[in-house]
Amino acid sequence: MTSDAARAEGNTMSSVALDPDFEKVLRRRLTYLAPEAPLLPDVPLKSLGLNSLLAVELIFDIEDELNVALPDEAMTAQVFETAASLWSAVSDARTQAALGAR
Repeated sequence: MTSDAARAEGNTMSSVALDPDFEKVLRRRLTYLAPEAPLLPDVPLKSLGLNSLLAVELIFDIEDELNVALPDEAMTAQVFETAASLWSAVSDARTQAALGAR
């Protein structure tokens, strides 16, 4: 893909800003994403190498490294579709945990 094509594709992507710690955890499970390649929020994670086994490992990574427990209702294909959708679920779970701790 040329840089112009990549830029044009990037213009159609969501402007969701991913948390750097979340992105670091996620990248380790994306076997098709080159280390220097940008992680675009709306690219299907499956196309970047995330399969069901890696998704389970990712759940444990998120819990261990980000101290966030995803609720059962977040364990859906839609949540694990893109980095943006997964980040939204992680962020929501983090917010709910903070509210519950008050």
